Amino acid sequence: MTSYSLIILMGQMIGIPFIAWLFWTSFEFGNNDQIFAIIGLIGLISFFTKYFKRRVFRILIFGLMLTPLIRRLTEIPIEKFNYLAFQIPLIIFITTFMILIFKPNSK
Repeated sequence: MTSYSLIILMGQMIGIPFIAWLFWTSFEFGNNDQIFAIIGLIGLISFFTKYFKRRVFRILIFGLMLTPLIRRLTEIPIEKFNYLAFQIPLIIFITTFMILIFKPNSK
């Protein structure tokens, strides 16, 4: 979750953490990204529930959390994401979440 929070989206002047973008956009009414930000927040909140113990829900939560990232990647030219503050946390997030998905359940 730390790597998901550390993904930085570059703005006009400064970079903002992705988690801050999610919260800000989810309350910005009339924005096309609002629904995707809400979906991402639902996934983030679901990560801390008891449902995360089941593999099916882990896959669903991973999809929910990736939805706003994919939306940003398809909305903005890919050249704008060519910086390490975005790439490294994104790779760490995807790798660690895949490990969590395929990790056997402990009883």
